[in-house]
Amino acid sequence: MRRLRLSFALLLVSTAPFLISPFAEAATAAAKKKKTTKKKYRIPRAPKVSAKVRAQASEEVSAMLERTAGIPIENPAAMVPFFEQLRRAASGESSGPLSILHYGDSHTAADDLTGSVRTLLQERFGDGGGGYSLAGRPFAGYRRLDLKSGESRGWDSEGLLTRGSDGLYGLGGVSISTQLPKQSIYLQAECSRLELFYLQQPGGGDLQLFDNSEPAGIISTDGELGPGYFKYDVNPESGPGPHRFELETLSHAPVRLFGWVTEKDRGVTYETLGINGAQASIVFRWDEALLASHIARRNPALIVLAYGTNEAANPDWTQDRYEQMFSALLQRMRAAAPTASILVVGPPDRDYRTRGRWLSMEKLDRIVAAQREAAMANRCAFWDMREKMGGKGAMREWVTAGLAQGDHVHFTTSGYQRLGYTLFRDLMYNYEKYTKVRGELARAEANDQTGADH
Repeated sequence: MRRLRLSFALLLVSTAPFLISPFAEAATAAAKKKKTTKKKYRIPRAPKVSAKVRAQASEEVSAMLERTAGIPIENPAAMVPFFEQLRRAASGESSGPLSILHYGDSHTAADDLTGSVRTLLQERFGDGGGGYSLAGRPFAGYRRLDLKSGESRGWDSEGLLTRGSDGLYGLGGVSISTQLPKQSIYLQAECSRLELFYLQQPGGGDLQLFDNSEPAGIISTDGELGPGYFKYDVNPESGPGPHRFELETLSHAPVRLFGWVTEKDRGVTYETLGINGAQASIVFRWDEALLASHIARRNPALIVLAYGTNEAANPDWTQDRYEQMFSALLQRMRAAAPTASILVVGPPDRDYRTRGRWLSMEKLDRIVAAQREAAMANRCAFWDMREKMGGKGAMREWVTAGLAQGDHVHFTTSGYQRLGYTLFRDLMYNYEKYTKVRGELARAEANDQTGADH
């Protein structure tokens, strides 16, 4: 066993826990924020091209993605804890679902890329349910392709891109609140258990939980200021299939909700935590202790951070400052989840238009370099999405192929799905290498032990 342990010691990443600050005391009467109607961002149409030109461009994109198949995730040793948990889940050595948290900007929020990875992982390792999703529908573009959710009109959203009042936004950087009775939210999901994440606060109101229209319990949010959790096990006699869960406020009292978790007994959950327009620094607006409590509650096997697109258009940064900020972000995540693997996903290629021409966004070079350096310095893995796409300037080919949109920033559903498949492919490439090496080490150890016995 000594050789096997020594071999794994060379692979495993140090995950010494960091100190977590106590829950920060918030203002007792935060100013209410009403939802405002913003001018909708309209993505320009891509120029029309012939079917032949589009087909040629699509073939070129496929060739670019295929050329990157042999390029491993950078610093794959950082993924060993995650791969080991995947292996244990696949072999039945562990119980319960395995959670993955994916943070990011609009590329994440669309849930096309993340939804593709979710589907592929769940097909291979089992569907563990929806995992964490935001409460209600906190912003117009919020969606989860695997879940249905909504809310009544009496809720106010806090967090997102606003600086907010107290930073109490929870796992996904968004909270909803009300002081009115008979305000409701709902979630439709297939699961065996549900957990609500809410703010416990002095004078907090009560909520009635319904499961398929049947009363299932009353939740009190009153108490000392801090994170609140409520667990509910679905009655197995209700049978398989989706459940519609609904929460309704019962009185004139403050209620603040963050999200809820729906899980099955086994498999993988892939939890989308994207905010349109977000930059990586947005996480520092969120109360650190509340976020740490929520991450610890989810106990993720893997945290994915996918930012950089919006920073490319922000003039107020330098590469050194950005690397320092990103390094601090990785350290914050590591402190909250010391046993999780962390994967940094670099931004995709992006163009800007000037004098009628599309040119590459040069700042992306420095953003990618800063993220890579921060990842390596903090024992994290790095996946260069732009390089996988085909490198600088590849966005124009993706637009021509109908895989990216006319703004040369966002992708079509098909484009996001291709990127999601590519990320899954590379994860599995490294996972299979890990399981092969692990198996060889185990067999060698067994042979050594047999020889020693004789």
